[in-house]
Amino acid sequence: MVSWSGHIVPFIVTVAIWFVATGLIAWADNRERATFSRSLMIGSAAGIAGLLVILGSSLSAEVWAVYLSFIGALMVWGWHELSFLTGASAGPRRGPADRRLSGVARFRQAAATVMHHEVALAVTALLLISLSWNAPNQIGATVFVLMFAMRLISKINLFVGVPNSTAEMLPEQLAYLKTYFGPNRMTRLLIMSVAMLTGVTIWAAALALAAPVGSAEMVGASLITTLALLGVLEHLFLALPFRDGMLWGWALPKRRAAAEPQRD
Repeated sequence: MVSWSGHIVPFIVTVAIWFVATGLIAWADNRERATFSRSLMIGSAAGIAGLLVILGSSLSAEVWAVYLSFIGALMVWGWHELSFLTGASAGPRRGPADRRLSGVARFRQAAATVMHHEVALAVTALLLISLSWNAPNQIGATVFVLMFAMRLISKINLFVGVPNSTAEMLPEQLAYLKTYFGPNRMTRLLIMSVAMLTGVTIWAAALALAAPVGSAEMVGASLITTLALLGVLEHLFLALPFRDGMLWGWALPKRRAAAEPQRD
C-alpha cells in the first residue's frame, strides 16, 4: 500500500529540491565571473554544513534524521557541482579536444578535463562511507554515492555519444567540454545505462513498499527511489530531443535575454 508520509512526501521533497537546487546552481554559474568567488564561499559554507549535518544525523535512525541526512548529502553535492561548473575544480586541461585523437588517447584527453572534479567526488564519497560505517543512518552516504555513480555514467555516455547531446545548462566557461562529446547516436551503453538505473529504481521501490508504514526505512528507500528515477529521466533526456532550458530557462537570464530578438 502506498503511504502518504512514507512514499508521496519523500517523492515531492526529492523532486522539489532537485528542481530548485539545479536551477540555483545553474543561475550562479551563469552569472558574471566576478561573482564566482562569493558563490564559491557560500557553496563551501553550505558543503561543510552539509558534512556536519550528515555526521550528526547518521547517529539517529528517526525519520527526521533521514531527511536531514538526505538534505546534507545534496548540500555537499551542490558544493561540488558549483565548484565544477564555475571552473574552480574541473581538470588540468582547459581547452577544446584535439580532433585528430581517437581511442585511448582521446579518452585520456577527455578525462583530463574533469579529473580534479572526479577525484574530489571520489574522495568525498569515501569520506562519507567511512564516517557512516556501521551508523544507524547511512542515507547521506548512499545518496551521494548514487549521485556520483549516475553522474559518472552520464559523462561516459556523453563521451561515447548520445542522440541528444545538447547542453544548454553548460556555462560559457566550460563550453569547450562540448568538443569532447561523441557523435549524436544511440548506443548500447545508453540503453544499458537506462536499464540498469531502472533496475535500481525498481529495487529501491520494492524496499520502500516492503518497509513498515511510516518508518525511517520506508522514507529512506522512497528518497532513493525518487533519486534513481530522476537519474533514469536525465538519461532518457540524452536519448530524446529534449531541451534543458525548458525546465530551467528561468535560471539562465543572460541566455534568455540573448535569445530574444532585438527591437528597433
